[in-house]
Amino acid sequence: MRPVRSSRFALVKLAAAYALVIGCLFVGLRVADSALADQSQQEAPQQQAPDEGAAPAAYEGPSRIEDWNLVLVNPWNELPEGYDVTLARLDNGQAVDERCYADLQSMLDDCRAAGLEPLVCSSYRTQERQQALYDEQARKLASQGLSQEEAQAKAGTSVAVPGTSEHQLGLAVDIVDAHNQLLDASQEDMPVQQWLIANSWTYGFVLRYPQEKSDVTGIIYEPWHYRYVGRDAAREMHELGVCLEEYRGIVSGS
Repeated sequence: MRPVRSSRFALVKLAAAYALVIGCLFVGLRVADSALADQSQQEAPQQQAPDEGAAPAAYEGPSRIEDWNLVLVNPWNELPEGYDVTLARLDNGQAVDERCYADLQSMLDDCRAAGLEPLVCSSYRTQERQQALYDEQARKLASQGLSQEEAQAKAGTSVAVPGTSEHQLGLAVDIVDAHNQLLDASQEDMPVQQWLIANSWTYGFVLRYPQEKSDVTGIIYEPWHYRYVGRDAAREMHELGVCLEEYRGIVSGS
């Protein structure tokens, strides 16, 4: 019986030794894997967090913030003190700054050549004329039940407060279709406006008060009011889809 017990004891020792070897190998592999993982993490390139505070690229285009054609007049920026303009007359008696006359005439001529009938119904205005238009609009709104203060505030969103109207620059024109001379949203569907919206920028004019920019311009949507900004600026504004306030911010880097 002793040989049997000896044989069994030997088998037990062999099994224990085998288990010890397997255990050591397993622990060794775990340690090696952990070391490789640590090395991989150390060697892997670290992803950089986006620099949210990066400054916008400096403007390198043709415009300068002090350019005469980029002067800003809106509810928060009054007509520059002592501003003077030399006027040129259109055939119908309207007048504009002589520096934009040639481009305006070319735009109107080409629009007519396309078989359309554009009509400039308003252009340069004196302080007195702007005051009269503003007062008339305020009275109209007051007659609808608004208080005097409310009427004046609301009037300023459609007829600029005197001293804050682009028409006083001589660089703005209201253009309507001869077949619909109403200054309302119906203008945008007229052939003349469709042509102007698509082509005015090539002559240096932009639709000054787009529908989606009222919170920036402070003026309601006016699909008839065009402002001369020069051909280079108009092209860039068209490409970027920005209004004058936004474009000036780009040019100045602010």
